[in-house]
Amino acid sequence: MDFTGKSPEEVLKSVFGYDSFRFLQKDIIQNVLSGNDTLAIMPTGGGKSLCYQIPALIFDGLTVVVSPLISLMQDQVGALNALGVNAVFLNSSVPWETYLDSMNSIRRGETKIVYVSPEGLSSSKIRELMHDERVRVKCVTIDEAHCVSEWGHDFRPDYLEISSIRREFKDAVFLALTATATSQVQKDIIKNLALSEPTVLHSSFNRPNIFLSVRPKRNSLSQIEECIDRHEGESGIIYCFSKKDVDQITEDLRSDGYSALNYHAGLSAEERRNHQQMFIRDDVQIMVATVAFGMGINKPNVRFVIHHTLPKSIEQYYQEIGRAGRDGLPSEAILLYSAGDIKKIRFIFDENVDIDRAERLLKGMTNYCSGQCCRRAALLQYFGEKFEPEPDAKGCCDVCDSGPVPLTDMTIPFQKLLSCIIRTGSRYGAHYVIDVLLGSKSKKVLENEHDKISTYGIGTEMSKEQWLDFVDLLILHDELMKTGEYSVLNITAGGLAKLRLREKIELPFQMKKPDKFSLGKLKFPKPEKSFSAYKAENYGSDGSTSSKIVDELKKWRREEAVKMKIPPYLIFGDRTLFDIASKKPTTLSELLDCHGIGENKAAKFSGKIFDIVSRFSD
Repeated sequence: MDFTGKSPEEVLKSVFGYDSFRFLQKDIIQNVLSGNDTLAIMPTGGGKSLCYQIPALIFDGLTVVVSPLISLMQDQVGALNALGVNAVFLNSSVPWETYLDSMNSIRRGETKIVYVSPEGLSSSKIRELMHDERVRVKCVTIDEAHCVSEWGHDFRPDYLEISSIRREFKDAVFLALTATATSQVQKDIIKNLALSEPTVLHSSFNRPNIFLSVRPKRNSLSQIEECIDRHEGESGIIYCFSKKDVDQITEDLRSDGYSALNYHAGLSAEERRNHQQMFIRDDVQIMVATVAFGMGINKPNVRFVIHHTLPKSIEQYYQEIGRAGRDGLPSEAILLYSAGDIKKIRFIFDENVDIDRAERLLKGMTNYCSGQCCRRAALLQYFGEKFEPEPDAKGCCDVCDSGPVPLTDMTIPFQKLLSCIIRTGSRYGAHYVIDVLLGSKSKKVLENEHDKISTYGIGTEMSKEQWLDFVDLLILHDELMKTGEYSVLNITAGGLAKLRLREKIELPFQMKKPDKFSLGKLKFPKPEKSFSAYKAENYGSDGSTSSKIVDELKKWRREEAVKMKIPPYLIFGDRTLFDIASKKPTTLSELLDCHGIGENKAAKFSGKIFDIVSRFSD
């Protein structure tokens, strides 16, 4: 396949089967083709790979892609090979004979794209290959470029060596790609990669297909299972703080009959690799993981991401929710938070951490959780982007769907709670203090004679659940904090000042809980633009002709993927299957009109597709 001199649009359609570019893809591609060094900041799932793959096919020479993970390289090369594009990766996982064959293919000019790790790029074998007189290095792409900055969330020292390549290949164009980069990280990328007067392009960080929802963590297993049940048969990721949490939730889900596996650093490398492959190949529905999981996962049909624990920064949160809905179809991001999460995050701060910076990042996350404006607007504002939700917006986030929680005068409950903390000696956790407020006759309360203090039984206007919510809210607003091994409630200096001055306290708090948040199994607002609604609208309800075509295509896709030893989505994504079921093509030109079907895949799979369409269209 020779596309030298072709237009980006021609390559986009004939190879990848797409009719139009997304976000800033076209601007980035044109900039690279013009030979200008470029730093592109695009959201996770925003289509970064096309920004170097299309120029690579048009360039008369080699494109070197520096990628941090072997799994990411394998996924990208597998996808390109399935499209009929000759791409290879060179790393320690490749058998020596295959490694030599790939290098010779590059020397002969048969391979347009080679993926290497930053460590591999520094090796003598790769350097000699790039300097071979038969090889013309036209482009060097640095994926996950934030790794070059110590202020980035995944700093990799080996990335610092890439600048030497820039000096050695002055005629090549350099493209740095990242999903999140503050102004400081952007400066570091430009400096540490030695980019030459680069164009900096910011794509929108808005992922409109992801419904954002935040809720206090209460009976988290039920909250998680409620979401999974709404996405029956669909893929999802659950992020947890610790290996212990991961293993416990995985065990609980499996005991309740759900298809789930765990992923964390406590597993062997082989176990992690097997679990990841099972998730990618749709052999398991749910991956429960620590933050170690996700980079390099291009699985497009992840329908939900649940954070069981508060992330330590907005950057981390955004990176992880971006693993949902990469195919552009409706998906969800649910965040469960509790005051205990804040304590856990602070506990892992050590002498090597910039405490002030870590606290600022954490504060950004807690502000997001406690905010009462559109969550999408708040998220985009953090990245310097303005978003104006439509009046009476629906399908955007839980706040827009349910309406903001009204500001309520919480002065009296505030005074009661803080007074009770003081009168019990600031020695107890939230549950015990609330028991005293509610007039509990528990053995511990009676033994401590806290039934005789003035705050005993004065808090019956709210339930224990509401008091716990109120405690979490006050911690988010820095009026309270939890300390020590037993999460003892303590009043901050600001909270104590407000109590002494008897200040009026107005906070976003729902005194009367809506039915959908009733205890036992807390339900989330159901996204109006849900995946199930999308399916019903685009190919009918279960049992319809289109639905049967999709089911049969999925079955065939899975069998074909096993034969080819690749993930099913590398054959066709779900969106392509839905489009085939909707349009029911019977000719090659009609098939090429379906989303995501290029010439190579149309020629390769048309016979089977036409057979399935004809069998279920009679």
